Amino acid sequence: MDPGAHRDDATTTVVRRRLCDTAIDVAPVFGFTASFAATHRLAVALALAIAAGAGVCVYRVVRGERVRRPLVALGLICVGGALAARTGQATDFFLPTLVVHCVMAVVTPVLLVLGWPPMGLLVGMVTGERTRWRRCAVRRRAFTKGNLVVLAAHLAMLAIQLPLFFSGQAVALGSVDVLGPIVLALAALWGWRVYRRTVGTHRCTTHDRPSAEISPCLEGASSW
Repeated sequence: MDPGAHRDDATTTVVRRRLCDTAIDVAPVFGFTASFAATHRLAVALALAIAAGAGVCVYRVVRGERVRRPLVALGLICVGGALAARTGQATDFFLPTLVVHCVMAVVTPVLLVLGWPPMGLLVGMVTGERTRWRRCAVRRRAFTKGNLVVLAAHLAMLAIQLPLFFSGQAVALGSVDVLGPIVLALAALWGWRVYRRTVGTHRCTTHDRPSAEISPCLEGASSW
């Protein structure tokens, strides 16, 4: 079996599994939004959100899964909870997530221009390939195109959530925020398919070599 195809299939499996896990990961935000909509009591909503976040971490541990992502999510929930508790504004609970979207919306275009698409970096970590894909102009272009889909998802979330945040519509903001991870997971899956479609049947035979030069097998490929 072609090693490149094997890596592609493994990465697709990872993306799909993360898409399925998203339903569990949004439990804390869903709990906060639903309880605040029902009771309009910030303390109750924060307690339920933190409890749900801790529950997701315990669930991951029991199943023997990595808990890094749930722990990061729990950290954001705690930060958002602290902000909301301090100001008394339920919308501040979602401020950390908005900051993440803003950072990605600013940093991603810079990385794409520099030739370091975040999608390529993530895939390199998943497959153990690290940054060797950068030696192949075709794959760099493909990762950039795929990453544009994810960037569009972050921008779309900001376009919807920022007006809700500034207008103080906590329940509506929470409802959209629940869909955020699902939207980003779908964008990642779609972006991966864009990458696969762009690469096509191309297989660079020299990208694993120590040389930092672009492989000669890419002659005729268009550059960015």
